Formats: sequence, structure tokens, C-alpha cells
Amino acid sequence: MKKKTAFLTALAVILVLAASIDSAWAYFTTYAEAKGGHTLSLGDKTKVEEDFSAWTKHVSIQSDPDSEPVYIRVKAFCGSEYKLVFSDKSGKWSPGSDGYYYYGDIVNGGEATKELQVKIENVPKDVTDADSFNVVVIYESTPVLYKEDGTPYADWKNKVNTGTVKGGAVNE
Repeated sequence: MKKKTAFLTALAVILVLAASIDSAWAYFTTYAEAKGGHTLSLGDKTKVEEDFSAWTKHVSIQSDPDSEPVYIRVKAFCGSEYKLVFSDKSGKWSPGSDGYYYYGDIVNGGEATKELQVKIENVPKDVTDADSFNVVVIYESTPVLYKEDGTPYADWKNKVNTGTVKGGAVNE
């Protein structure tokens, strides 16, 4: 009788364990490990394109093809004895109260802004070497955000990409 009771007890324990093995087995069958990887690009990347001729910097900001849509703003500085005059043939740039010029359209990945011209005025007539001038161009981008009604807007406190161009060389 003791053997029969021990056998039935062992059988009951085995049946209880067998009933709960599915949940334990599920853990081991859903665990996976992979090797290798793939670079994931998040955010945006922009760069300045610039040309200098006739005492004027021709500035355009290019967005990388895999970048998210962004808004762009630009500011330029030079010595206090010279004056910078901004002009825009496209009508896409507008001055802000903070000294920046804001591009009115959203710049999608792979696109570029229209040209913003920054002319150096008050150059003495005897100066012929344009390399002796140092005009610093600062540009910033921020991702396009959307309000609840779908209206896009820019949050300039959340700048993503900033860069400067000084005398024609990019310093990032």
C-alpha cells in the first residue's frame, strides 16, 4: 500500500509540473539573440553651402537626404566698422527681432534653402583682398513640430544642428 501511495503521489507531482511547463517553456522558446547590426539614423543633419564674390556671401543650407523635415535660421557677424546687408531674391527669408533670418518653408530631407545674400558694406576703396575679412555665418535647424490641429511650428529652444562658417571654412 505504501508503494501505491508513493507512486500516486509521484504521479500527481509529475502531472502538476507537466501542466505548468508550458509557461516555463515559453520563456526559453521566445528568447533570441542576434549578431551584427545596422546603423539607425535619427534626427537630422544639415550643412552650409557658401560662395563669396563681389563682397557678398551667398549662403544656402542643405539637408541630408535621410534627415527629418526642419526649419532653418541664419545669423551673420563681422567687425563693427563694416555693415552687413541681407538680401533675398526668392522672398523666402525674413528677418526676426533676434537678429536671425528665418527661412519660411520647411526644408525636407535632401532639399536646400534658397540663397540668402550677405553683402559687406563700408569696405574701404583701397582694400582689394577679400580674404582679410572675417564674416561669421551661424545657422541653426530645429525639427518641424505639429500642433493638435496639424499646423507645423518651430521650437527654437530645441535646436538640433548648429554650425558656423568663418571666412569660407566650415567649423562644426
